[in-house]
Amino acid sequence: MSGAGDFEAQEDGPGGPYGGSRGPRDGDAGPRDGDGTYDGGGGSSPRDGGGGARPGPDPVPGPHRPLRIPPPRAAVEDGAPSLPDAAALSPLRLEHPVLKSLLGAWALAACSAEETAAVEEHLGTCGACAVEARRLREAVGLLQRPESLDLDPGLRTRVLEGCLDRRPPRIPVPGWARSYDAETARLDALLQDFGDAEWHAPVRLRWFRGQGEANRRTTVAGVIAHLLAVDGLIAVALGLDDPLSGDKPVVAPAERTEAFWEASRFPPTRSVRGPWREQAHAVVRTVSFTGGGTGTLPVSYGDFELPLRDALIDRAFECWVHAEDIAEAVDYPYAPPAPGHLHGMIDLAARMLPGVLAERRRVGLAGPGRSRHLVTAGQPGRSLRLEIEGSGGGEWFIPLDSPGAVGSADHEVAHVALDDVEFCKLAAGHVSPEEAAAGQLGDREAIRDVLFAAASLSRM
Repeated sequence: MSGAGDFEAQEDGPGGPYGGSRGPRDGDAGPRDGDGTYDGGGGSSPRDGGGGARPGPDPVPGPHRPLRIPPPRAAVEDGAPSLPDAAALSPLRLEHPVLKSLLGAWALAACSAEETAAVEEHLGTCGACAVEARRLREAVGLLQRPESLDLDPGLRTRVLEGCLDRRPPRIPVPGWARSYDAETARLDALLQDFGDAEWHAPVRLRWFRGQGEANRRTTVAGVIAHLLAVDGLIAVALGLDDPLSGDKPVVAPAERTEAFWEASRFPPTRSVRGPWREQAHAVVRTVSFTGGGTGTLPVSYGDFELPLRDALIDRAFECWVHAEDIAEAVDYPYAPPAPGHLHGMIDLAARMLPGVLAERRRVGLAGPGRSRHLVTAGQPGRSLRLEIEGSGGGEWFIPLDSPGAVGSADHEVAHVALDDVEFCKLAAGHVSPEEAAAGQLGDREAIRDVLFAAASLSRM
């Protein structure tokens, strides 16, 4: 097996993977001499049929001998002509099924320039494919995880509502606790991507006191500490742990907050988020496992009490208001609560107005009323019609002369109209009474007293 016309162990020499000498291949003219030229004799290629050597080198293959490996393509930076613009190409003429099958590759930018032009021309004339292409592009965007997951704060609420519509929970949250559950979840979603800079961003808490505005400066972490301390009133009423340590219980909301801030060795940091969130979850779990029967449990705020069902609506309102304070401090949008929850908050404020109005009159902050007429508790008396516009609105008749009286349309002496969110901002002390009412009609003194009473519902 050593004849000149035989194929001699091409893959068994040092040049091949099996240790043999490298034999001639297509495009080789024969073994090289020491000077780098090709020797025309000595070997034959099995592809030539054997029997002798080819007469001379053939270093440059002709058209009949194409290169087995194409040369590297020149780069545009090296002066080679640039790739053709996809817009300048004449689109391929493809059938609809083929174009539809290319939509996924087009969304991933994996089509050739000609295919891209053909698909994009087709999308301008086919509505069904255009909708599918947009859906695929959005799906591709979700595959690329951004640095910050700035999710819509209401996303959790919408997902849970959709799930619960299909399969109710075995242990449902009472209706009067759902606004608190939703607002704490929305605020927690807002906080989840905050860095140290956001947690220490300055926040100005505002409320109405007496006849004017009051305020207190803190940070985002300080606001969460404030919510943790005041929500602790609900926790204590339910028999849960009080976030304030100490032998002497503190009941008034503002005093609880100041005590919590002073007890902290350092200003509050992001570490306050965990205890606040766990406390909120514990409150919702507890009222859910009791079957909603704790709704009448009294919760003390120091100088007044609220039943638990109203106290949780009050805390949901405070959570939303302070979430907006935080969102404003970090320049982030924040939407109002769901219409049903917003309506519940407005209803609670309207029911509290007669008592607040009577207290302001007792301390001399409200006029005695020139036409004031006291009636027996439970009987209709002079009333102001409070009309709240918007998705969370409605209509309430506020008794003016006694908290025990009943509001009545037959005894209406004044009418005030406000937007739902605007009324809530008034009740939060973020809008002055003079600027709040969009429409006023009737007894001017009664209107002024009710608007100032609404602002007096606010507190730190």
